[in-house]
Amino acid sequence: MDERAVFTAVVYVLTSGCAWRYLPESLGVSPATAHRRFTAWTEAGLWRRLRRAVLDELGARGELDWTSAIVDAASVRAKRGAR
Repeated sequence: MDERAVFTAVVYVLTSGCAWRYLPESLGVSPATAHRRFTAWTEAGLWRRLRRAVLDELGARGELDWTSAIVDAASVRAKRGAR
């Protein structure tokens, strides 16, 4: 299987919110293959290394602006009685 096609399929699912089973056939990758590779890549730490590589590259180019950040509190569960 073409690694680039699998990567494209995985990124499609991650960015679109699409369920694995609804992965478009036009991507040329079965949902099972895409999910299996996603799991293997996650266990191997690929996403963490990829994020670091992108941030390092952008930082080397001077294209990062760390003066502000966005936190989406809607995705964080509020615990009752938490400090």
